[in-house]
Amino acid sequence: MTFRIAPSILSADFARLGEEVRAVAAAGADLIHFDVMDNHYVPNLTVGPLVCAALRPHVKLPLDVHLMVEPVDRLVPEFARAGANIISFHPEASHHVDRTLSLIKESGCKAGLALNPATPVSYLDHTLEKLDLVLLMTVNPGFGGQQFIASVLPKIAEVRRRIDAAVAATGKPIWLEVDGGVKTDNIAEIARAGADTFVAGSAIFGSKDYAATIRQMRERLAVL
Repeated sequence: MTFRIAPSILSADFARLGEEVRAVAAAGADLIHFDVMDNHYVPNLTVGPLVCAALRPHVKLPLDVHLMVEPVDRLVPEFARAGANIISFHPEASHHVDRTLSLIKESGCKAGLALNPATPVSYLDHTLEKLDLVLLMTVNPGFGGQQFIASVLPKIAEVRRRIDAAVAATGKPIWLEVDGGVKTDNIAEIARAGADTFVAGSAIFGSKDYAATIRQMRERLAVL
């Protein structure tokens, strides 16, 4: 399995955002994760398309945009124009999930569906084969620095089974991303449950040496 590490800029120093993004790219990140919050769907307000567009020239890595906004559809084309490569959204925030997935694809991006800890995996029943990514939240969305919710581990395993079955049927790869409380000391356990892509915010940006932290994460994954 190929593992990917996606530092979340939510935990970066916003006064030095361009420098921070370049630093984690140089440290060995695979993606740059954007947590987009609107103070409607979640009780916080973060970044919009202008920040995405401003950072796009600073990094060649894919930009992984997680929309915690409601409604979703108006922002999808704006983030696509701003340089996003992957756009994920929460099904509860869309009146027509299939239409939103189509809009993401039509905008030239890969499409992901994000499930909160209490959101049932049944949302994947009619969408999985249209997805490039399933994003499982292992904290309740809205704020960085929260503790990993271990009760989500069986849910990761269930989604992995569904993804493996879909990939066997279609041959199209689907990533399983986990976001929330991912750290060096639990990344292997999360990977064993079935995740292949790991969003890490404070664990990376809160460390003194980004490269050493990412290297330690890869070392924990390498023994699986």
